[in-house]
Amino acid sequence: MNLNMSSFISDDSAFLEPNNDIIATAMVVIGFVVFAAILSKTFIAFNDNSQALESYEQAAMMAKDIASSPSFQGSRPELISAEELDRIVDPSADKERYMFFQRFSPNLDFYVEAVTDDGNYQWTIAEGTVSRDGRDVIASSIPVVIELGSSARCVPGTITVKIMQNRWE
Repeated sequence: MNLNMSSFISDDSAFLEPNNDIIATAMVVIGFVVFAAILSKTFIAFNDNSQALESYEQAAMMAKDIASSPSFQGSRPELISAEELDRIVDPSADKERYMFFQRFSPNLDFYVEAVTDDGNYQWTIAEGTVSRDGRDVIASSIPVVIELGSSARCVPGTITVKIMQNRWE
């Protein structure tokens, strides 16, 4: 067995160059960073969507509660009284508005709109000033029948609860 030293030195098949290790390591790190970014964006989108769904369900429950509230009841339980809406929207009815909003969570920033389908009448029940600047709005509406003055004059309409949320960026 004669081993020649020159064949050992000239055979490059067993050697790795340091540059190949750096490139491979950089590719693995870049791949991991991209994977982590995609995973975090997916989580954030899922969290935003689930929070929006929860707020929508909460707004829907609030709208149903307001529509069935005895304080807005007309001459029959299924009617919403326009006179009661006028009374709570009146600027001098601070106490009534305060009591209205206290029925719900004090952490919620929301307002309520009642509108007839023909657009002739509109009421907005808000506590203080409602600012939508840079905020997301989640809304839910339900159909109602609004009694205008007497039970003989009823028009279809909607009650909409709009919940304000801070925008996540």
